[in-house]
Amino acid sequence: MIDGIGIDVVDIKRFEDSLVRTPALKKRLFTSREAQLKISSLAARFAAKEALAKALDAKDIFTWHDAEVINTESGKPAFIFTGAIAERIDGATVHLTLSHDAGIASAMVIIERI
Repeated sequence: MIDGIGIDVVDIKRFEDSLVRTPALKKRLFTSREAQLKISSLAARFAAKEALAKALDAKDIFTWHDAEVINTESGKPAFIFTGAIAERIDGATVHLTLSHDAGIASAMVIIERI
Protein backbone atom coordinates (compact mmCIF):
# COMPACT_ATOMS: atom_id res chain seq x y z
CA MET A 1 0.00 0.00 0.00
CA ILE A 2 1.32 3.45 -0.88
CA ASP A 3 1.50 5.54 2.27
CA GLY A 4 2.93 8.73 0.79
CA ILE A 5 4.19 10.39 -2.38
CA GLY A 6 6.37 13.47 -2.63
CA ILE A 7 7.99 15.35 -5.47
CA ASP A 8 10.22 18.40 -5.59
CA VAL A 9 11.95 20.44 -8.31
CA VAL A 10 14.94 22.75 -7.80
CA ASP A 11 16.44 25.36 -10.09
CA ILE A 12 20.13 24.44 -9.86
CA LYS A 13 21.51 27.96 -10.47
CA ARG A 14 19.16 29.51 -7.93
CA PHE A 15 20.12 26.82 -5.42
CA GLU A 16 23.82 27.45 -6.07
CA ASP A 17 23.30 31.20 -5.57
CA SER A 18 21.67 30.47 -2.20
CA LEU A 19 24.65 28.36 -1.10
CA VAL A 20 27.08 31.09 -2.17
CA ARG A 21 25.05 33.80 -0.43
CA THR A 22 24.69 31.75 2.77
CA PRO A 23 27.74 29.47 3.15
CA ALA A 24 26.47 27.91 6.42
CA LEU A 25 23.46 26.56 4.51
CA LYS A 26 25.48 23.73 2.97
CA LYS A 27 26.49 22.39 6.38
CA ARG A 28 22.93 22.73 7.69
CA LEU A 29 21.35 20.85 4.75
CA PHE A 30 23.88 18.13 3.97
CA THR A 31 25.98 15.51 5.71
CA SER A 32 29.74 15.76 5.26
CA ARG A 33 29.57 13.00 2.61
CA GLU A 34 26.85 14.76 0.65
CA ALA A 35 28.54 18.18 0.89
CA GLN A 36 31.46 16.95 -1.24
CA LEU A 37 29.29 16.47 -4.33
CA LYS A 38 28.91 18.82 -7.28
CA ILE A 39 26.12 21.38 -7.29
CA SER A 40 23.71 19.44 -9.54
CA SER A 41 23.91 16.43 -7.21
CA LEU A 42 23.44 18.66 -4.16
CA ALA A 43 20.36 20.23 -5.71
CA ALA A 44 18.93 16.76 -6.45
CA ARG A 45 19.60 15.67 -2.87
CA PHE A 46 17.91 18.79 -1.54
CA ALA A 47 14.91 17.97 -3.76
CA ALA A 48 14.96 14.39 -2.41
CA LYS A 49 14.82 15.56 1.20
CA GLU A 50 12.00 17.99 0.40
CA ALA A 51 10.09 15.23 -1.44
CA LEU A 52 10.61 12.92 1.54
CA ALA A 53 9.24 15.50 3.97
CA LYS A 54 6.16 15.85 1.75
CA ALA A 55 5.67 12.09 1.41
CA LEU A 56 5.95 11.62 5.17
CA ASP A 57 3.99 14.76 6.00
CA ALA A 58 6.82 15.21 8.49
CA LYS A 59 7.86 18.86 8.34
CA ASP A 60 7.33 19.02 12.12
CA ILE A 61 10.05 16.43 12.87
CA PHE A 62 12.22 16.78 9.80
CA THR A 63 15.95 17.25 10.39
CA TRP A 64 18.07 17.54 7.24
CA HIS A 65 20.86 15.25 8.45
CA ASP A 66 18.40 12.50 9.46
CA ALA A 67 17.89 11.63 5.77
CA GLU A 68 21.17 11.19 3.91
CA VAL A 69 21.02 10.43 0.19
CA ILE A 70 23.58 7.91 -1.00
CA ASN A 71 24.14 5.90 -4.16
CA THR A 72 24.09 2.13 -3.89
CA GLU A 73 26.79 0.06 -5.61
CA SER A 74 24.63 -0.03 -8.74
CA GLY A 75 24.33 3.77 -8.71
CA LYS A 76 20.70 3.82 -7.60
CA PRO A 77 19.92 6.58 -5.09
CA ALA A 78 18.73 5.58 -1.63
CA PHE A 79 18.26 7.10 1.80
CA ILE A 80 20.04 6.35 5.05
CA PHE A 81 17.69 7.31 7.90
CA THR A 82 18.52 8.24 11.48
CA GLY A 83 16.74 9.99 14.34
CA ALA A 84 13.05 10.85 14.24
CA ILE A 85 12.80 10.19 10.51
CA ALA A 86 13.97 6.59 11.03
CA GLU A 87 11.24 6.17 13.63
CA ARG A 88 8.61 7.60 11.27
CA ILE A 89 9.74 5.27 8.45
CA ASP A 90 9.35 2.30 10.83
CA GLY A 91 10.03 -0.53 8.36
CA ALA A 92 8.39 1.05 5.31
CA THR A 93 10.03 0.74 1.91
CA VAL A 94 11.12 4.11 0.55
CA HIS A 95 11.55 4.46 -3.22
CA LEU A 96 13.64 7.38 -4.49
CA THR A 97 14.46 8.66 -7.95
CA LEU A 98 16.59 11.68 -8.81
CA SER A 99 17.22 13.60 -12.00
CA HIS A 100 19.15 16.69 -13.02
CA ASP A 101 19.23 18.13 -16.52
CA ALA A 102 18.79 21.48 -18.29
CA GLY A 103 19.35 23.46 -15.10
CA ILE A 104 16.70 21.62 -13.08
CA ALA A 105 17.07 18.95 -10.38
CA SER A 106 14.11 16.84 -9.34
CA ALA A 107 13.27 14.01 -7.00
CA MET A 108 10.32 11.75 -6.33
CA VAL A 109 9.73 9.68 -3.21
CA ILE A 110 7.18 6.93 -2.70
CA ILE A 111 6.66 5.38 0.72
CA GLU A 112 5.23 1.89 0.67
CA ARG A 113 3.96 -0.10 3.63
CA ILE A 114 3.07 -3.76 3.45
